[in-house]
Amino acid sequence: QVQLVESGGGLVQAGGSLRLSCAASGRTFSNYVMAWFRQAPGKEREFVAAINWRTSTTDYADSVKGRFTISRDNAKNTLYLQMNGLKPEDTAVYSCAAGPTGRSTRSSTSYDYWGQGTQVTVSS
Repeated sequence: QVQLVESGGGLVQAGGSLRLSCAASGRTFSNYVMAWFRQAPGKEREFVAAINWRTSTTDYADSVKGRFTISRDNAKNTLYLQMNGLKPEDTAVYSCAAGPTGRSTRSSTSYDYWGQGTQVTVSS
């Protein structure tokens, strides 16, 4: 079965950058979509970005478009989220997720596997 482990979160000042990683194991991801979601205290889980593992087709939430970049390293089975120009409103627990192709990439219910999350805190 698929296991996902996030890393790379931390505390950063507004305008700074972080790169999150999500190490995947247990299954080949050639037929998967992988995504990043985030959830701030008291708020619903929010879609951030998704990537088709095979084609590299990407999708971004409007709130992060132009600032965040999702990518993957096939050899390492690792998903990345490069976050630039961070804002205090980006503060949240960021989780990676994996699910089969053919579903809505922006819906959390489309994903069957989830990591435990990594905290990103952006100070002003």
